[in-house]
Amino acid sequence: MDFGTQIRELRKNEKLTQEQFAAKLNVTRQAVSNWENNKNLPDIEMVLRISQTFHIPLEELIYGGKQMNNMTAKLVQDGKETTRTRMNLISTLIGCVLMGIGLMLFGIKAASVEYIDAQGILHENFFLIPSGFLFMTAGAVVIIAGIARAFIHKKRHKSL
Repeated sequence: MDFGTQIRELRKNEKLTQEQFAAKLNVTRQAVSNWENNKNLPDIEMVLRISQTFHIPLEELIYGGKQMNNMTAKLVQDGKETTRTRMNLISTLIGCVLMGIGLMLFGIKAASVEYIDAQGILHENFFLIPSGFLFMTAGAVVIIAGIARAFIHKKRHKSL
């Protein structure tokens, strides 16, 4: 049973109009109508409020029986989106940290003193420049890969 049908049956079993149902939940009648017609779905807080107000188990409200309804599919999709967003944020932060380390290495190289000792040996921190480039490149690759992954997912999601 889909979520809209379930809300309609719950409202009718309680012998409430859409206005009365909406008043109990502090929402508009249009919101209830949109839920019943599957034009829109309530957020998780509202699902919890419906469950508590009408003393219906949350599992029954979300699952609506043995098969997954559109509310369950929405919750699963929201969970996936949250995980994907978190992973994009983490990869961006890692890329920025790597690029920051690269810039720091360039700064250290610029501030370091190069000298020739009494034996004629040059003392220079030459390894800082390739290391800086390595960190900058790694950071850029991580950021670009994250952007590409998000773009590909968005394009794939639109085509479905």
